[in-house]
Amino acid sequence: MPSSASDAAAPDLAVVGAGPAGLAAAVTAAGLGLRVVLLDAGERPGGQYYRHPAPGLGADRPEALHHGWAAFASREAGLRAHVEAGRITYLPGHHVWTVVPGGGGVWTLHAVAGPEEEAATLHARAVLLATGSYERQLPFPGWTLPGVVGAGGAQAMLKGGLVLPGERVVVAGSGPLLLAVAGSLAAAGARVPAVVEAAGYSGYAGHVPALLRNPGKLAEAATYGSALLHRHVRLLTRHAVTEAHGTGRVEAVTVARLDRDWRPVPGTARRIPCDAVAVGHGLVPQLELATGLGCATRSSADGTAALVLDAEQRTSVPGIWSAGETGGIGGAQLALLEGEIAAHAIAAHAAAGHAAAGRAGGPAPAALVRRRARLRAFAEAMGAAHRPGDGWTGWLRDDTDVCRCEEVPAGRIREAVADLGARDARTVKLLTRCGMGWCQGRMCGPAVAALAGESAAASPGGAPDRRPLSCPVPLRHLAELPPADD
Repeated sequence: MPSSASDAAAPDLAVVGAGPAGLAAAVTAAGLGLRVVLLDAGERPGGQYYRHPAPGLGADRPEALHHGWAAFASREAGLRAHVEAGRITYLPGHHVWTVVPGGGGVWTLHAVAGPEEEAATLHARAVLLATGSYERQLPFPGWTLPGVVGAGGAQAMLKGGLVLPGERVVVAGSGPLLLAVAGSLAAAGARVPAVVEAAGYSGYAGHVPALLRNPGKLAEAATYGSALLHRHVRLLTRHAVTEAHGTGRVEAVTVARLDRDWRPVPGTARRIPCDAVAVGHGLVPQLELATGLGCATRSSADGTAALVLDAEQRTSVPGIWSAGETGGIGGAQLALLEGEIAAHAIAAHAAAGHAAAGRAGGPAPAALVRRRARLRAFAEAMGAAHRPGDGWTGWLRDDTDVCRCEEVPAGRIREAVADLGARDARTVKLLTRCGMGWCQGRMCGPAVAALAGESAAASPGGAPDRRPLSCPVPLRHLAELPPADD
């Protein structure tokens, strides 16, 4: 990868992230005549959703582990064709840590490249951020025991490593991902004693029009549900795992019924033996690069922060577009559509600005726009139905670690709020070191915000503080920056 490039040689578009949204955007933009650079922290395209087993595992049918594999396969084939034709430069193993404006309307992207963590820099006339999301975790006593993994993490283990987190796996948390995870684990041979869903599906009752406009989603949910019934998997709604038990590894969990505010109901606790727990409460948009640029955010229906985007997927910062989960959690189908729509908008912008031959700029097809609106409405309904209630902190004991990196228990956070006057997650962070560890608040951010009485959308777990680094960067890279980028 070149360490520098002149503005004249800068590609038309740099896409950050090769998941569903970024892959669709890069392939569509190249098909419209743009010169594209696609950067991704992973070694293979597909992102977290379309994970591949390592080649050495010899998986005969990796598509069996995925939903919607055909949509990915067609775009992966398009990527290969455009790379061979020189229209896309694909750079795997490149983790972009900042994007800064340059002269002449050209953006500079700095990345950490490869296992040796080499410095890499490139320039582009437009940037599309498709950085995806990560899991939202709400801690509980015992959640640091070996065998307790994220729900998405369990699915990643199966898709990427063809391994199970355990033989008896309780799947818990909230959101439609739980059904997919439980179905995948059961189909792969795990016993799933229960799917423990903290929300109630009655939350969808107020969104009937959005449901009826998405019959495919309803059919998908019915398929997952029937598969779990066939395998005799219990579905416990309005319940949560409130504690994990074990010595060297999780051996059982306590499950309790929740009231409408997610407070555990006294006298309803029961134990379920297991050797693994896959738990997650939805996803959080990954916005570090965007908020570092000053892109505006909004509060989503699920309580997380998402980027403010216009009808063409533009952020509030001119020259920066975004697609996929950064604009609100909506799933792979929506991400693919948003990537295509953004590519059309960027191509139209490039054609208007440069009048270059070979560019097919124009508005996105109306069918894509209609499908996006339909899927976005369903995503908002889904987010509202599974949004965590405020009462979940009632299952946290004072000795429960909330920040795993810095080993900060809930009691110390409560002390910072009650005795030291902390009223927001940032102040709690300064007083307790919550969020100062390796994950930079991704794991503990929503929990710290809830204990501080702050909206999740304003917390490090929802909208990260504006910062110049989106991932760890060797100091030598910073020392080597030219003065203009310092």
